Amino acid sequence: MSVPGFLEARRSIRAFTREPVAREVLDALVESACVAPAPHHSRPWRFVVVDTESAKRDLAEGMGAQWRTDLAADGIAPGRVDELVAASHRKLMSAPALVLACLTWDGLDRYPDEARQRAEWGMALLSLGAAVENLMLAAAAADLASCWVAAPIFCPEAARDALTLPEAWLPHALVLVGHPDPGYRGRPRPPIPVEELRAFR
Repeated sequence: MSVPGFLEARRSIRAFTREPVAREVLDALVESACVAPAPHHSRPWRFVVVDTESAKRDLAEGMGAQWRTDLAADGIAPGRVDELVAASHRKLMSAPALVLACLTWDGLDRYPDEARQRAEWGMALLSLGAAVENLMLAAAAADLASCWVAAPIFCPEAARDALTLPEAWLPHALVLVGHPDPGYRGRPRPPIPVEELRAFR
């Protein structure tokens, strides 16, 4: 057996044409995300589709401002900070659509102790990862390109506030979506060293 073709078809692609993605197609991707497994048969996710230039700019600038602050605190040279933030801004603006994946406590259990409360949130985070993967697999099946951007998990409040989302919605992942640039050529995937990554007991 080998990796199924529909899994191999999903690639992290950041090069898009300028053709917009129809909102009904974006809705189908979100529906695909929502069949992912989740704790207690809940749906602790909210998906914000960002496909207008103004909203993309608001999100890029909101997250960029927080990253600029973090980089400066890390002691990164100002010129390098400008380069990194500008590159991030271009990447987000280049995608026809962005899907911001958020977590809420909706449907999750509450515990009096921190350890179980943290574990409950951890289960929700795992389920969000499964939902994002579903979304990207559905995009690949629709001949769309996608790329998972981790930035919101470092600045959930900044991403939330940039789009004026409800306080309970905490962004944790961002997926760029669009029609792939015909000139894009993906790098070959390296072999998977199963023996190093798997153990039988």
